[in-house]
Amino acid sequence: MTTENRIIRRAILPADGEAINQVFEAARGIMVRSGNTHQWQNGYPTLENVRMDIEREGAFVILDNGLVVGYFAFLPSPEPTYAKIYEGEWVDNNLPYHVVHRIASLPDTHGVFASIMDFCFARDHNIRIDTHRDNLIMQHNILKHGFTYCGIILLLNGDERLAYQKVKSEK
Repeated sequence: MTTENRIIRRAILPADGEAINQVFEAARGIMVRSGNTHQWQNGYPTLENVRMDIEREGAFVILDNGLVVGYFAFLPSPEPTYAKIYEGEWVDNNLPYHVVHRIASLPDTHGVFASIMDFCFARDHNIRIDTHRDNLIMQHNILKHGFTYCGIILLLNGDERLAYQKVKSEK
C-alpha cells in the first residue's frame, strides 16, 4: 500500500480493539518468521496495554485508506525502565524525551516505521526506543532512521532490551 492515504490518529477502544488485536497477532507472526521467537510472548501486548497507553494519551493507530494497519505507543518521559542503562549511556540524559513502544503492523504494509518516526519527531526532537536482541527487523529500522545504539536496559521482569536514542536539532 502507498503512504499517500496514510493517517495516524489516537486509538479508540473498544472501536479499534479488534483491528489492533489483528495487527498484534500479525506482528507476532512476522517476528516468529524472522527468527524472533522470544519477544511478545504469552499474548503480549494486550488491549489492556492499549488501555494504559490511552490513559497516558499515547496510543495511536496507523490507517491506510481507512483501514487500521498498525499500532504504536508514543509516551512522554520518564520511562522507569530507562532510568538505568548498562554497557553504555544515553546520547542525552538531561532533556525530557518521548518513548516509542509496541510498534506493530500488518504484513505487506510498507513504510510504517518511517511514518511513525515522522509523526513522533514532529512532536518531540528527543526520542528513545528499545527492542529485543532477536528483533533484527526493528534493529535495522531503528538504525536506518538515525538512532544511536546506547546500551542495554532491563524491563520490569528482568528481560534485557537494546536501547537507542535520537536527538534531532530543534529548528
